[in-house]
Amino acid sequence: MVDSRGSGESIRRRRECLSCGKRFTTYEYIERAPLVVIKRDGSREEFKREKLEGGIRVACAKRPVSPEMIRNMVTEIHNELASSESSEVSFDQIGNLVMKRLADLDTVAYVRFASVYRRFKDAGEFTREVSEMGRQSEEG
Repeated sequence: MVDSRGSGESIRRRRECLSCGKRFTTYEYIERAPLVVIKRDGSREEFKREKLEGGIRVACAKRPVSPEMIRNMVTEIHNELASSESSEVSFDQIGNLVMKRLADLDTVAYVRFASVYRRFKDAGEFTREVSEMGRQSEEG
């Protein structure tokens, strides 16, 4: 090995063949266990960024939220989940992280997402959620 450098999520190594002297580069990456989501019904499935991004995109439809903002939010949420000790996360953890970020980003998107995530059964539950959000924004 001629040189070794860490660059974030990988290690770059310059190597030299002892027989011919030719130099080449290798990269080493940390292999992480995939995140598993424990769903509402107790079943488990591998975390899919695309599924999370799609749900957020639906909540943000026709709102002033760019695709880049959504991708950044998904990356932040994924990084937060991946940095935890466990390789399993509940749908509640994911939903709460999304709602927290949407509340700061766009209130309409927040309410849309909350209505699906919390499974509002009637208009009263929906109204209470909107009222609670209004109180929180007045306090904060």
